[in-house]
Amino acid sequence: MAPPKLKRGNDGAKDHDKNQDLPSLKPSVPKRMAIGTFHLVNKAVPWHKLPAFAGALNLASLRLELRQFNLHDGHASPLAQGNARDLPLPDERYREARHSDGKFNSLQLPLMGCAGMRFGRNFPREFTQKPTEEELWTPNPRMISDKFMARKDGKFIPATTLNLLAAAWIQFQIHDWFSHELSDEKFDIPLPPDGHPWPHGRMQLRKTKEDAVRDPSDIECPGYRNTNTSWWDGSQIYGSDEASTQSLRSKSHDGKLALDENGGEAFLPRDVSGNSLTGLNKDWWMGLELLHTLFAREHNTICDRLREAYPEMTGDQIFDKARLVNSALMAKIHTTEWTPAILAHPALKIGMNANWWGIAGEKITKHLGRVSRTSEIISGIPGSGTSQDGTPFSLTEEFVSVYRMHSLMPDTIAFSSSTTGSFISEIPLPSLAFSHARDAFLSNTFSMADALYSFGIAHPGAITNNNYPDFLRNLTTPDGQTIDLGTVDILRDRERGVPRYCTFRRLLRLPVPKTFEQLTGGNATLAKELAEAYNGDVELVDALVGSHSEPVIPGFGFSETAFRVFILMASRRLKSDRFIAGDAWGPGTYTEVGFKWVQEMGMKDVLARHFPELGVVLGRTEGNMFAPWDKVGG
Repeated sequence: MAPPKLKRGNDGAKDHDKNQDLPSLKPSVPKRMAIGTFHLVNKAVPWHKLPAFAGALNLASLRLELRQFNLHDGHASPLAQGNARDLPLPDERYREARHSDGKFNSLQLPLMGCAGMRFGRNFPREFTQKPTEEELWTPNPRMISDKFMARKDGKFIPATTLNLLAAAWIQFQIHDWFSHELSDEKFDIPLPPDGHPWPHGRMQLRKTKEDAVRDPSDIECPGYRNTNTSWWDGSQIYGSDEASTQSLRSKSHDGKLALDENGGEAFLPRDVSGNSLTGLNKDWWMGLELLHTLFAREHNTICDRLREAYPEMTGDQIFDKARLVNSALMAKIHTTEWTPAILAHPALKIGMNANWWGIAGEKITKHLGRVSRTSEIISGIPGSGTSQDGTPFSLTEEFVSVYRMHSLMPDTIAFSSSTTGSFISEIPLPSLAFSHARDAFLSNTFSMADALYSFGIAHPGAITNNNYPDFLRNLTTPDGQTIDLGTVDILRDRERGVPRYCTFRRLLRLPVPKTFEQLTGGNATLAKELAEAYNGDVELVDALVGSHSEPVIPGFGFSETAFRVFILMASRRLKSDRFIAGDAWGPGTYTEVGFKWVQEMGMKDVLARHFPELGVVLGRTEGNMFAPWDKVGG
């Protein structure tokens, strides 16, 4: 399908400091030829039906086209990103270390990607404007949640190719990437008049806080600020400001994070209300407790190894290097392990490994280094050189939208022994949430190793219609709100100007359904339900509902519509970061020991290092750690 003639996003103002120039992405002639060739091929054969290597090349071509047309700054001017003259590096330390609030990742655009900057867009502003009241409430979002989010008769639809660790992992990563700033103003959500009661009388929800108007276009298309850093920097563990980071560090000045010992286990510290002390602790449950603790321990182990290898290092230097290593390791695990698990397609396995190692492959890149100095395709994105593709780096509202994955959550979790495989207990997930996330560990009901094993053999929910657990649709949060997350997910997309499903696909140059039957791939029952809910107008279908309703590519854990945003932004988080793609990548910044740690380690290594009780099951489990593990005792 030929791309529409869309106007590019901000590609660098002509009248500002030259240090801020962001040249437009203009593919070379060979690259334009590749894009055109695959357009012709895809008219007959979609990328996912090509041989695996050809499919991976097709995706590389598609990613280039997405970079050209689907990156738009949330600010009307790149001046918002700052410049090196007005914001010089405050301390030479941050030339080779991450600043907690994300500043100075780019030395030329020092505010780019830092906490407090706006979310960007994957679509031009004319398609992402603030909705009218009628658009906000039509159709009623609570009615949509009742019809398309609620589990029918409580039936849980499992994702049998994944384990529950995969569900915990993506929330763990999301907490590193984004969190919207909220207003004190609230929506009074109108409830459907036709027998869909809300047990608490009224449903209120805090509005997303709009950033100050800096340009007339901000009135119709407001900017929304990310309270996290947008970088892949482990901010969910380390915090998104320097004061938080300092408060989380050990008092012994050894570069480590503070942990509490209890019964031989190292736990995250708690505040007086019982909340875990970590970089971001909202929406807490046992899955986050496990992964935050695991990678806090990993940080401290990296510190020990660095201290052993470089005894002359100060505590600050050890902390800085360990944070670099730990963050890069998480990025690598997500790229080469989690993604191929949830998008289990041969072309994606090639493509995601190539994102990190290039088509030269892991063995060659490890032993010989980069075969090509600059080609991300040949030798991978790490160390290939940073590029912003004409638009300052940020995460986007559409990226947030496609990561609405609440249907991954089960209703209950069955726990078994990690050493014998014997059943221990089954616990409803609400009893494992918020301040109760580690009650079972403190009461010695079972260990963290038992919990990790149980997550490894359990399935999450499939990302599809009618698969939100009941407790998320009637959830009381620690701040006193009682909400339906299905309703919230629909309302947030509308509030923030995320286009509806058909427009979303149109702007990604994907085929757009003309009927509900086309949308559902011929599922007549679902088509009828959608038509009734959306008043017969397929253009009104919300992006999330449409993505849940379309046929899924074999092996995929979510829709191709969501996948298009994913393949653009997944590589951009690596390519924009000077500590991964730039000159700071390598043993010169990470140290020889630290760089080897990143390149050699994976999720299995991290689990086995901190929970040796898992040795038997990990030894028996081949392949991806986010796929179901072998069970102990057969």
